[in-house]
Amino acid sequence: MLRAAMAVAEEGMAKGELPIGAVVISGDEVVGRAHTRDSEGRLRHADLLAMQEADGKGARDLVLAVNLEPCLMCLGAAMSLGVKEIHYGLDSPGDGATGIARSWRPGPGMEWYRAPVVRGGIRADEVRAQFRRYCEQASDTALRRWAETLVAR
Repeated sequence: MLRAAMAVAEEGMAKGELPIGAVVISGDEVVGRAHTRDSEGRLRHADLLAMQEADGKGARDLVLAVNLEPCLMCLGAAMSLGVKEIHYGLDSPGDGATGIARSWRPGPGMEWYRAPVVRGGIRADEVRAQFRRYCEQASDTALRRWAETLVAR
């Protein structure tokens, strides 16, 4: 799954985008895939875009694979969509939110609002290499400077 997310990230990077890619899987089928889009004047998250595609197909029993740890917004979207598992590559210390998933306890009457099982650090060195290549070729922007913090670890 992470290889598929990394391949989508490569597609985005070939278009000058941040190398963040996500796939959503239902059973053995990819029902959503997207890369982050930052060149359109606003940042659109790969994981959120992939989940929106999966939701549009009415898919169930979802697993999200993304090469970078999901942020709080994307974690919340995954929980609302009922994603069962999240697999990710590289930790995102500045905005990663999977620690919340690990300690989440739904409130009374909200037992249906569960956090997914999270596995991180999968192919982290390979993902870091993707970000390193992005940083070497990208213009000096705030997003590139942010990406450099991921490479430095």
